[in-house]
Amino acid sequence: MKGVFITVEGPEGAGKTTILNRVVMQLKDKGIDVLPTREPGGIAIAEQIRSVILNKENKAMDARTEALLYAAARRQHLMEKVIPAMERGAVVLCDRFIDSSLAYQGHARGLGMDEVASINAFATDGMMPSLTLLFDVRPEVGLQRIHQHDGREVNRLDLEGLSFHEKVREGYLLLAKQEAKRIIVIDAEQDEESVFQQAIKKIEKVLP
Repeated sequence: MKGVFITVEGPEGAGKTTILNRVVMQLKDKGIDVLPTREPGGIAIAEQIRSVILNKENKAMDARTEALLYAAARRQHLMEKVIPAMERGAVVLCDRFIDSSLAYQGHARGLGMDEVASINAFATDGMMPSLTLLFDVRPEVGLQRIHQHDGREVNRLDLEGLSFHEKVREGYLLLAKQEAKRIIVIDAEQDEESVFQQAIKKIEKVLP
């Protein structure tokens, strides 16, 4: 495929979406064909699955059900949106991908990273991003940001306790150690401009 697949990861309140929007604008200004998207979601079927996963009423949802729903949404999103964009040579910037499932369901929910990786390998046919930016933030800082942000949707995962969010961060940092070539950790507790500048530098390095 001719395009470049880049993902952005991080715990709740890491500021991914804000930075991603700025990166997209800068790349578009340079005349680059860039497709911003998100997981779970990005297309009608995956957005419907997202609404089921993140619905605050669905407290009875089993951890494996949750992991399988994420993988199903991911498959549809890749086939319908990501792969066609890459075939035309676009830069696809995706807010969350497999690493989210590994950190949240694999590590924080205790399903095991290897188990969650295997259902996702089936879902994605082994497709992985060339670069992943991990916006690292301590859970207490991230959650405080969410509570101060009026416009943001509060979803089922935001209602988890602090220990769950600590495990999510721990999972992400474990992945970053295991995949140091692909995953670049950025301290997301810095001011927005510093985070943006570091992100755009790393992204420009992998562009054709």
